[in-house]
Amino acid sequence: MNLTELKKKCAWLRREAFEMVVRSKKGHYPSSSSCVEMVVALFYGGFMKYNAQNPKDPARDRIFISKGHAGMVLYPILEDLGFVPKGELLKFTKPDGKFRFYPDPTIPGIEAITGSLGHGMGIAAGHCLAAKRDGKNIRSFVIIGDGECYEGSTWETAMFAAHHHLDNYVVVIDRNQCIIMDHTEKCVKLDPMAEKWKAFGFHTIEINGNSIEEVTKALAEATSGKIKGPVAIVANTVKGKGVSYMENRPDWHNKMPNDEQIATARKELEAVAA
Repeated sequence: MNLTELKKKCAWLRREAFEMVVRSKKGHYPSSSSCVEMVVALFYGGFMKYNAQNPKDPARDRIFISKGHAGMVLYPILEDLGFVPKGELLKFTKPDGKFRFYPDPTIPGIEAITGSLGHGMGIAAGHCLAAKRDGKNIRSFVIIGDGECYEGSTWETAMFAAHHHLDNYVVVIDRNQCIIMDHTEKCVKLDPMAEKWKAFGFHTIEINGNSIEEVTKALAEATSGKIKGPVAIVANTVKGKGVSYMENRPDWHNKMPNDEQIATARKELEAVAA
């Protein structure tokens, strides 16, 4: 897809994710919306190898949404690409549906259970080390929340990845600066974020993570084969992107909108898509 098509796909994904949440009255739209451009670029921009007809294809690249509460952002994509049958989105969180509240490997296209913060990076790094030892051209892409940078396991894995020169390992930090309690810099300061990743041995790229142009440029650099070690993309994003009253608001982490707010959000999301 070209950039115009990718932008339309981002608008589509935000609408689908929002409708999935309000229909079931479950889920985390704000956390999902901030990383939309990244997952759209990976699946539709040609940066990640996958096989919808054979989700466990040994030659596939791996994607992990380590902030598991936002893993639902993949569900519309998995249905759209044919990993699961049409109609599964309508059954999100229902007993007869495939899509759980949190993703798990029973869902085609999902590699691991995530949600307990700080674990996705380690799982992804293990896949990368195994691929290198097996001589296979396989990458892992892992999207972590900036709140996961409070976890010691995040930095333990960063040291591990740099030590093993995992040049097939791409970590995206969804830097929306919000966690469920408040803004990160009011809780425990995380900045300077990019400098931290550089200090841990990562080739670090800092971008506007809600700009599809910047996202695709960063992924092109990260997957160029010219970098001799792990890559960290610090993606500065907006939590709740696309819905004005949710944007940059920690209190909307998992709150459900009322009927009037739903109508407002639909107008705003449709306006972007037009």
